[in-house]
Amino acid sequence: MARLTSLSQELAGAFRPATVVELVTRTLQELLKPDRLTVVLLDAETNQLAVTHDTNAVPARTYDPLLQLALRRGPLAFARNVKEEARRRGADLTEEPPRSWLGAPLVAAGRAVGAVSLASERAGAFGKAELTLVTAVLAQAAIALENARLVELLSSAKREWEKTVDAITQAICIIDAHGTVRRGNRVFAELIQVPVTAIPGRPWLGLLPPAWSDPVARALAEPTATLVEIRAGERTLSFTAIPMAEPGSAVLVFEDQTERRRLQEQLIQSEKMSAIGQLIAGVAHDLNNPLASVVGFSDFLAELGDIPPQFAEPLQVIRQEAERAATIVKNLLSFARSQEGERKRQPIGSILESTLALLRNQLMANKVEATLEVEPGLPDVEVNGNQIKQVFVNLINNANQAIASDAPSGRIWVAAKPQRDGVAVSITDSGPGMTEEIAAHVFEPFFTTKGEGEGTGLGLSICQGIVKEHGGRITLDTKAGGGATFTVELPGGARTPLVEAAPAQVPEGKRLHILVVDDEPHILYYMRATLESWGHSVEVASDGAYALERAIAGDFDVIICDLRMPHLSGRDMYQKLARQDPRAAERIIFATGDTVRGDTLQFLETLGRPYLHKPFTLSELRAALGHAANQPA
Repeated sequence: MARLTSLSQELAGAFRPATVVELVTRTLQELLKPDRLTVVLLDAETNQLAVTHDTNAVPARTYDPLLQLALRRGPLAFARNVKEEARRRGADLTEEPPRSWLGAPLVAAGRAVGAVSLASERAGAFGKAELTLVTAVLAQAAIALENARLVELLSSAKREWEKTVDAITQAICIIDAHGTVRRGNRVFAELIQVPVTAIPGRPWLGLLPPAWSDPVARALAEPTATLVEIRAGERTLSFTAIPMAEPGSAVLVFEDQTERRRLQEQLIQSEKMSAIGQLIAGVAHDLNNPLASVVGFSDFLAELGDIPPQFAEPLQVIRQEAERAATIVKNLLSFARSQEGERKRQPIGSILESTLALLRNQLMANKVEATLEVEPGLPDVEVNGNQIKQVFVNLINNANQAIASDAPSGRIWVAAKPQRDGVAVSITDSGPGMTEEIAAHVFEPFFTTKGEGEGTGLGLSICQGIVKEHGGRITLDTKAGGGATFTVELPGGARTPLVEAAPAQVPEGKRLHILVVDDEPHILYYMRATLESWGHSVEVASDGAYALERAIAGDFDVIICDLRMPHLSGRDMYQKLARQDPRAAERIIFATGDTVRGDTLQFLETLGRPYLHKPFTLSELRAALGHAANQPA
C-alpha cells in the first residue's frame, strides 16, 4: 500500500506520457520482479499501437499474441500452462511461452489506450494477488496518462493558436469582462511595444496609448462589432471590437491602414488630375475650331499673292499668333492625355493577386468572396503596373459596392485567359446588374449612379483612358438583375501608333470632287474657298445627316468630315455610310481637335487611316488630299 501511495503521488506530478510509463514500469519491476516487462500505447496522432517499453533486448511486436490478449481480453493471469490457457482464449502461441504470464489493458475514458505484459520463467509467479496489484497500478497510470495527454493537447493547442494568430497581419488581443487582457499576438505586442509574454493579465487601459482609451471604450460599449479609426503618430489604424459569448469580453483587432490610405489619396489625386485633364481637353477642343479658321484663312490669304503691302505684315502676325495659340492648345492636350509612364513586360497574374490583397478588407467588410483564376501559360503584358492595377482596383471596388448596395453578401469572379496575342481579364459580380440605358453611359466622364458625395463619375472614364493608352479596351456585359462583367483586353506587346497623313501630292491637273462636313460655318467657308482656289469641286454640309445623304447620292473623291458634330456625329455617319456604301466610306478623311479621348483614339486606330488634327495647315491639307487622290478607284 505504501508503494501504491507513493506511486499515486509521483503520478500526480507527471505531465508527459513517457514519464508515466517510466514510473509504472519501475514500480512493477520493484513489486513483481518479472523477467520481462512490455508496455504498448496507442499513439494519439496515428491511432496505431507502439511499443514504448520492453526489458527484453529484442523488443516485442505490437501483434504479439500475448500483448493482443492483454489488450482485448485482459486483465488475465496465467500461473502456469501459459500456452494452453492462451489457446483456450483464442490465442495461438508459435514461440515458446513463459512459465507464468500476466497481462492487463490500460483503460482511459472508457477505451483501451494500451496494455502491459509481464512474463516470468517461474511457474506460479503471477496469480490473483499479483493481478489485483497490477490492475490497481494501471488504474492510476490510466488516469495519469489521460491527464498527460490532455496537457499535451492543451499545450499543442496553445502553440497552434500562437502560430496562427502570430501569422495574422492584424494586431489582435482578447480581453475579459473585467478589462484584463488574456492574450495577444506578436503584431499586437509590436504595436504597443511590450513583450508578448508581458501582455496576459494586464488591463488594456494600461497597455494602450492614452489617446486610444476613449475610442476603444466607446467601441467596447457597443453591442455589435464597431469599426473605429485611430491615429498613431503618422500611422492610421482601423480598430474593431468584436463581442464574445461571455458578456463584457471582446476581441480587439487593430490594422495598419497607412499604406491603403496613401494609395486611396493617390487615387483621389489621380482622379482630380484626370478631371482637370478632361476639362482642359474640352476647352482645347473648343479652341481648335476657331483656331482652324484663323490658321486656314491666314494661309488662304497668304497664298493669294496679291495682298497689299500694308496688309502683308499684319497677316503674317495673325498667322504666327494663330500658330502660337495652336501650340499652346497642343501642349494642353498633351497634358490632358494619359501619360504612359514606364512600361515593362510582366505577368498579369501577379498584378491581379496584389490588387485583390489590397482590397481584401473592403471585400470582407461587405462579406464579398473574391476568387481568382489565372489560366497557365498566359503571355506577359507590357504595361505600367501601377496604372493597370488602378484599373482593376476601380473595377473590383465598383463590383464590391454594387453587391453591397443590393445584398448582405455576394461573390466576385476574376479570371484571366488568353485573348488573341494578349490576355483578357474578366471581372464578374453577383450584384444587381445595370439597365441598357445606364450601361450605355458608364464610361462617360462624370456619369455616376451613386449618391451625392459618394463618387465623381470619373473612375471608369479614367480606366478606359488607361487601357486605351495601353492599346487595349474595356467592354461591359450586363443586364438588370443579372450581375455585370467588365472585360479588360490587353495586348502582349506595345500598341500600334496612329497612322499620320503621309506626304503626297494630287496629280497635276486632277480635279477632285470633295465633300466637306463640319458644324462650324467659318471652317466650311474657308475650306470651300481654299479648295476651289486649288481647282477642285466642293460641296459642304453642316451636319452629319445631310452629309450622309449627299455622300450616298454623289460620287465624291474625298470626304473631309469632322468627328464631333450635333445630331449625327462623324463616327456615326461613317458607320452608316460603311453599311450602305463601303466604297464612299473608304474616301473619308476625318478632321478633329479631340484626340485625347480614349474612344476617339480607339476609333482612329481601328480605321488605320490618315486624319487631320485641327488646326491644320494648308500643307497638311494638301498631303491628306494627295493621299486620298492616290488611292485605287
